[in-house]
Amino acid sequence: MFLFRIISYLPLNILYLFSDFIYLLACYVFKYRAKIIDDNLLHAFPEKTTKERAYIKKKFYRNFTDSLAETIKFLTITKEGLAERMTLINADLVTDRVRRGETVIGICGHFFNWEANLLAFTSSLHDKCEVVYLKVNNPFFENFMYAMRSRFGGNLVERSQFQRNFIKKRNEPRLIVLAADQRPHHADIRYWATFMNRETAFFEGAEKLAKKFNNPVIFGTAHKPKRGHYVFTYQLLAEPPHDQQPHSITDRFIELTEQNIREEPALYLWSHNRWKEQRLK
Repeated sequence: MFLFRIISYLPLNILYLFSDFIYLLACYVFKYRAKIIDDNLLHAFPEKTTKERAYIKKKFYRNFTDSLAETIKFLTITKEGLAERMTLINADLVTDRVRRGETVIGICGHFFNWEANLLAFTSSLHDKCEVVYLKVNNPFFENFMYAMRSRFGGNLVERSQFQRNFIKKRNEPRLIVLAADQRPHHADIRYWATFMNRETAFFEGAEKLAKKFNNPVIFGTAHKPKRGHYVFTYQLLAEPPHDQQPHSITDRFIELTEQNIREEPALYLWSHNRWKEQRLK
């Protein structure tokens, strides 16, 4: 951890040299998760040519390795340095509601660089921002990610504790951020829907809690105008009083996530084995 913290003081342009090297290794030498990426892109974009999908794949590798360099930088980046690289559109949809005493659920997909999105809110809301995360088995990387994500005062909640923690603190105004496109454990699967041309499992904990406790739900999209700079745009996905139509919030999330993917396909995390879980017939 100490070594990474020292490295993180280097300018991001220097860290991108590290990204360039890792990109060559990941894309051309080790071909990191190439089969999963190829399969995911083929199912998601059957209308595209092999050359077009290969182009998306290469851009994905570039965004992936850039995100590694950026995540190291986030260990020590200042709020001012972060703000120079982030443009947040409609962020007041979140911050104003929290400051008025509301609990807001923020959901997004795994678009690069989602860590920047999280830090942007923790730097503003501090301990009034909770990040739901999936614990990793490697103790070093678990400690690294915890230190980076909580450095501006944000609280981290392990995914298995999300619902229990939400109910326990349901009257505390705060933003709760989670990536709603993660593959759920089989025991957690509650809903199957078509996502990027494939039958996909979704966990509906956020929707059920929002409807039960009358919380607004905010959705965030990602755009990368140039290297190291991101634009995150937020919109109200659902607001109380909620309709009681099953899956309405999840279906809207799927629709907006697909739209973001089609607009910025190389920003999505294609190396994730999202469709590993198959529906039992």
